[in-house]
Amino acid sequence: MKISFIGGGNMARALIGGLIAQGWKAGDIGVIELDPAKRQQLHGDFGVAVSDQLPSVSMADIVVLAIKPQQLRDIAIFLGSLLRNQLVISIAAGIRSADLIRWLGGYDAVIRVMPNTPAQIRCGVSAMFAALGASEEQRRQAENILGAVGSTVWLDEEAQMDAVTAVSGSGPAYVFYFIEAMQQAALELGLSPQQARDLSLQTFLGASQLALQSTEGPDVLRAQVTSKGGTTERALLSMETAGIKNAIVQALHAAAERSREMGDLLGKD
Repeated sequence: MKISFIGGGNMARALIGGLIAQGWKAGDIGVIELDPAKRQQLHGDFGVAVSDQLPSVSMADIVVLAIKPQQLRDIAIFLGSLLRNQLVISIAAGIRSADLIRWLGGYDAVIRVMPNTPAQIRCGVSAMFAALGASEEQRRQAENILGAVGSTVWLDEEAQMDAVTAVSGSGPAYVFYFIEAMQQAALELGLSPQQARDLSLQTFLGASQLALQSTEGPDVLRAQVTSKGGTTERALLSMETAGIKNAIVQALHAAAERSREMGDLLGKD
């Protein structure tokens, strides 16, 4: 089984590292990347074959489109003539499978994926949607590839990808934003920068692990920390008064709407 990545950016690097850690041979992985410095670094770090020539994908069993959405149309139009029985996995944000299939000249063995940046440390989560032309075997292949960098979730309807983009695709930024706020408050309350960092990050890590391992929902876990008349209750009342929960919910709706807009815009040609 040979896999070819078109694009050698951060997500491609994460996937390549995860695959090699799972036992894939570097000789079975190729990367097509126009930037000579990135090619050199990819080959040096992973030992994979690198090229700037798109026709080399014809030798692959799986093609991963790991390029910017704005570049995908032109690449896909050329790529369509090189495809025979390959699985095409697209991790380009916003590009709907129907538009990609159209640009590929009707080739429909396509699976669309929305990963997220914790894939860089193999703690990501990827939502996947398979077009009708993707076989069960190809679905398993895609699941194994994305499973190398975290967990996977299959979607029944591609329209759900906009919600996924808002929740898990953009989600790490929301978490970092909240961590920033906690660290700022910690500094203002007299803690050192290192103390602020350690306490904030470990609190997020521990709370997330507790939520993952618990059979209780986050509302119950929150209540368990919140004593009547205590410090946590005072903090949560302040957040409720400021409308923070509603603001977060509305922010995710805004992200999903922007995802729909991007799909319309990027797929109009």
